[in-house]
Amino acid sequence: MHAALGDPTRLAIVDELAVSDRSPKELGAMCGLASNLLAHHLDVLEHCGLIVRVASAGDGRRKYVCLRRGALADLGAARRTPRGELLFLCSQNSARSQLAAAVWTARTGRPASSAGTRPARRVHRGATAAARRAGLSLAGAEPRSIDTIPADAQVVTVCDLVHEELVPEPNWWHWSIPDPVAAGDDRAFDDVIAELDARIAAVLPGGANPDDGQERSA
Repeated sequence: MHAALGDPTRLAIVDELAVSDRSPKELGAMCGLASNLLAHHLDVLEHCGLIVRVASAGDGRRKYVCLRRGALADLGAARRTPRGELLFLCSQNSARSQLAAAVWTARTGRPASSAGTRPARRVHRGATAAARRAGLSLAGAEPRSIDTIPADAQVVTVCDLVHEELVPEPNWWHWSIPDPVAAGDDRAFDDVIAELDARIAAVLPGGANPDDGQERSA
């Protein structure tokens, strides 16, 4: 892994993937790389087990490049904690984005908000039940539409479809997380919470709640 990251371009790619999943097109634009050269760097990173490429749940012809779980811990890489308030976005704002905001607040003690492009009438009962099992609160949560995005907000899209139908700013983050509503069972919602918890831990110093030094169990 360290040999693969001896190249500054591959190091820059991994640094970006530490906080956000990216399509090859996005990575190419960020790094100023032609598609064939980017493909070479991604092949090297995939061969040594640092990344995986997954199909989009929105446009199935599109893929996202994701850093493998545990890669940051293996490498001892630095974390990039967002400074502004977080705004989590998904299509219906009924599950993933609501849960993401709840996990963020539980871990950090800091507020986060969520919204959707086509908000549902209510938070999905599967999300409410999963939150209760994980010791999170969705009390008073209601789906809402994206109106305005504060200039200082750190936007995180947790839905491939939303990431693809909006025009994301370069500083937005994207977490390619499957929709638990499509599966419909308890495990799918619990898996989403575990995934969100791991991703949020990855951008916090030490991976723990900075207020009390404790890690929340999902």
